[in-house]
Amino acid sequence: MSLTYSQHLESLRKKLTSRVVLLRRLAGSGWGAGATTFRTAMLALVHSTAECCAPVWCRSAHTHLIDPTINDALQIVTGCLRPTPVENLPILPGIQPAELRRSEATLSLGCRAKEPGHLLHSALTRPPSAVARRLKSRHPFVPAAQQVIRFSDINNIRTAQWVDHQCNTEWAKKPTRLRTLIPDTGTHTPGMTLPRRVCVRLNRLRTGVGRFRSCLYKWGMASSAACECGAEKQTSTMSSFNVQSIDLPTDCTA
Repeated sequence: MSLTYSQHLESLRKKLTSRVVLLRRLAGSGWGAGATTFRTAMLALVHSTAECCAPVWCRSAHTHLIDPTINDALQIVTGCLRPTPVENLPILPGIQPAELRRSEATLSLGCRAKEPGHLLHSALTRPPSAVARRLKSRHPFVPAAQQVIRFSDINNIRTAQWVDHQCNTEWAKKPTRLRTLIPDTGTHTPGMTLPRRVCVRLNRLRTGVGRFRSCLYKWGMASSAACECGAEKQTSTMSSFNVQSIDLPTDCTA
C-alpha cells in the first residue's frame, strides 16, 4: 500500500461535489440566501467534510483533487465569476484558505497529543532527529506537527489565533487590489449583511471581475472595451467607497 491517499481524496471529491450542488440550489446571481447564511452553510456542508481526518492526509500530493471543488463552493457563496483569482475567494466571505485550515487541524491535533496518555504522545515528544522518515516523498504527521507547534511556541501564538495570524500574514504579501479594500481577513467582511443581489455586485466590484466592458472584451464577448460614458475602458475602479452608503444599480464605475 503506497499511502498516497489518492483513492480517499477522489472519493472525498465526489462527496464534496454533491454538497456543492446543494449550495448551488440556494443561490443565483440576483437571488438567494444572505452572505452570512451562505458562510454558515459553507462551513457546515463543505469544510466539515473536506477537513475530516485532515491531519492524516493533508500533506499528500493528491490534495489538489479537492481544492477546485472547494473553490467552486466559494464562487457560489460570493457570487464571483470563474475568472476571479482563487486567492480572493476565501477572503470575501471571511473563511480562511483551505490549506491553512488543514494546517490548523494538524496544529490542533498536535497540541492534544502533547498531553500525557494520548495515543500519539510518545511519537510527538521524541526529538525531531529521532523521527524516522523512510521515503522522502512522504510527509507524515509527526514531523509536520512538531514544526508547526515549534513555530507557534516561538512566536507566542495561541492555537486558536494561529490560523488568523497566518492568514493575515500571507494576505499582506498578496499583490492584489482587493487587499487595499479588505486589509485584514476576518469573519465580518463589510457588506455581508447586504441583500444577495447587492452583495454579489459588491464582490465583483471588489475583485474587478464582472460584466464590465473591459472583462467582456477580454473574454471575446464584446467588440470594444470602451465605456458608454466615453472612457477608454469600462472597469471597476474602486479606490474609495463607503460600504454603508453603497448603491449599485449599474456596473459602470470607470
